[in-house]
Amino acid sequence: MATQRSGRTRGLGSAALAGLAFTAGAFAAWTARQRRYEELRLRAERAERAESRRAALVDYQRLQLGLLERAIDDPELALVLSTFEVESPTQLRQHLFANALYANALFGYRIGVATLEELHGHLRVLCRSALFRRYWESTRPHRASLKDESEEGRIGRMMDTLIRDLDEADTEEWWVVGEPPTE
Repeated sequence: MATQRSGRTRGLGSAALAGLAFTAGAFAAWTARQRRYEELRLRAERAERAESRRAALVDYQRLQLGLLERAIDDPELALVLSTFEVESPTQLRQHLFANALYANALFGYRIGVATLEELHGHLRVLCRSALFRRYWESTRPHRASLKDESEEGRIGRMMDTLIRDLDEADTEEWWVVGEPPTE
């Protein structure tokens, strides 16, 4: 015996399908919203970690420059940092000051106050000083252990290239010597 379906049953099936489609759409929208929320949350966490790292770097740099300042002011403390081949306490103080200048320039780049091109220009000015060059040469063994791919390793090589370019330049216009690096 065959049963007949009434129009009413078909209507409930359509309503159920419409409800199911609505639920699926709402779930898809909710899933997309959750995914977007998670992306934003992760981005905010990364930004917070970056800001925390930047703040820690600022604190570290402040401490480092404070220690260098004390060593520059006190010859007995300067001897603690005496890993340079120097001829006099005055030369040691000059080396420590040169180190502070270099560290400050590098720090400005690291926290985003200066671009790599601006750092290059600043270091070019420092390289004009014979005393700074003497410091740079005496710290060559210190830089030998830096990894080539490290930021400080790359900047050290940039500095070496800049000094070489300045030495080889046949122009008095030192401010145009050296190819500015690209980031």
